[in-house]
Amino acid sequence: MIEKELLTRITTNPKVMVGKPTIKGTRLTVDYILTLLAHGATVTEILEEYEGLVEAHIRGCLLFASRSLESTSFMPLTAEIA
Repeated sequence: MIEKELLTRITTNPKVMVGKPTIKGTRLTVDYILTLLAHGATVTEILEEYEGLVEAHIRGCLLFASRSLESTSFMPLTAEIA
């Protein structure tokens, strides 16, 4: 599937989840899906939990996150302690 098709699965609407990027037609945010993956959930587990999702939705979340970070040159996650 080409990147443009994957990205069309992600949408933003100020009236849905306060404008956070979500999977189109759902209230599942991109950051929620990424957090599930980061905590060890598999794509299969996520698809089984959320009826109607397909693998391309998950891949769309990953691609959206990747594109969002492309122009970021520095993003500290914690403060350094000297």
